[in-house]
Amino acid sequence: MPDDRIRRIRPDDVEAAVGLVYALAEYERAPDECHLTTDQLHAALFGEAPKLFGHVAEVDGEIVGFALWFLNFSTWRGVHGIYLEDLFVLPDHRGSGLGKALLATLAAECVTNGYGRLEWSVLDWNPATEFYKALGAVPMDEWTVDRLADEPLRALAAQA
Repeated sequence: MPDDRIRRIRPDDVEAAVGLVYALAEYERAPDECHLTTDQLHAALFGEAPKLFGHVAEVDGEIVGFALWFLNFSTWRGVHGIYLEDLFVLPDHRGSGLGKALLATLAAECVTNGYGRLEWSVLDWNPATEFYKALGAVPMDEWTVDRLADEPLRALAAQA
C-alpha cells in the first residue's frame, strides 16, 4: 500500500526542495558546490519538456524529504531505468520510514512503467550504504564514476 506521506513534487514545493538540496550539500560536506536556484529547479521539473522528475515526503504540511530522478537507458536490457540523482530526508525524520517509502515509490514507478532498474550513487562514507544493502541494493564496486565538468568539459567541447 502506498505511503500517503509520499507524493509527486508540485510547483509550490520547489522552494522547499531547493532548501533540502542545500541541506544535502551541507550533509555531503560540499556546501560551496551547490548553486541551484528555485527558477532552475522549477524549469527542470515543470518546463516545456521536463527531463527531471521528483517526489517529496510531507509530514504535517512540511516537506521533510525528497527524491529527484531522471530516466536513463540500458542498451544491454533494452529498456529505460531510473537514475536517482538525490534522496534526502531531514535528520529529525530519519528512521521514520520516509527514505524507504521514497525508494519504494521509485521502485513502483519502475515496475509500473517497465523500467529495468533503479540506480544511484552513494558516497563511500555515507552510513546509508548499509540501509541500501538491507533493501537488496548491490554496490557496483567494479565501476568508477567519471565526470567532465567546468574547464575540462569546455576544452573537450572545443574539439568537436
